Amino acid sequence: MSQQQGTTSFMRHIDGFFNTLDQKLEKSTKNHLKNVYSCLALGLLAATAGAYVHVFTDLLKGNFLTALGSLGMMLLLWSTPDNGSNEKLRLGYFLGFGALTGLGTGPILDYAISVDPAIIMSAFMGTCVIFGCFTLAALYAPDRKFLYLGGILMSVLSTMFWMALFNIFLGSRMLFQLNLYVGLIVMCLFVLYDTQVIIEKRRMGDTDYIWHSVDLFVDFMAIFRRLLIILAQKEVSEKRR
Repeated sequence: MSQQQGTTSFMRHIDGFFNTLDQKLEKSTKNHLKNVYSCLALGLLAATAGAYVHVFTDLLKGNFLTALGSLGMMLLLWSTPDNGSNEKLRLGYFLGFGALTGLGTGPILDYAISVDPAIIMSAFMGTCVIFGCFTLAALYAPDRKFLYLGGILMSVLSTMFWMALFNIFLGSRMLFQLNLYVGLIVMCLFVLYDTQVIIEKRRMGDTDYIWHSVDLFVDFMAIFRRLLIILAQKEVSEKRR
């Protein structure tokens, strides 16, 4: 009896959870978010395909040229405005961007596989949980609450960039670790910021769901990469004990 009551109570909480979202977001905004997250899912599938090509085939390997190609695809998407009739073309650019980004993740995946292949799935599941939690926090938080983070996060990101650049010459492990963990925190906060920015842009009439999904895709991949390295380092440390 108590188990049945507990199940009923849980379902009520779930219903209340989604009812709150229905009351908070307009129908047009909810439909836009569905398109954004559907596009994000396609981008992640493309990234998975790119990573598969690197790891399991000899067709292409992730390298500096791959990174340039990924940047080129993103610039093509950015320079092709949404006019209502070029959706398939822009989606193709996005999927190309996703595939090349996944291909560029190949060297990190190689490192993780050399340590323990199970780390990849752990990092992916951990990224999904982190991304999901911060997304829900952004959706259910008061409107515009996290928009103030934009300036702070960009400043920290700029500092991290220069820190990483200097560390190429310094070779400091401490700076690398600092950049790694701070970067993970920053990208988690970017999920909060970008989600609320997308909502506000839609309310102001911006319906470009493909470009909006780029921000969330970059956040997801950045979290995944950092989590992958952290878990691999932890596994290596445990093996040395």
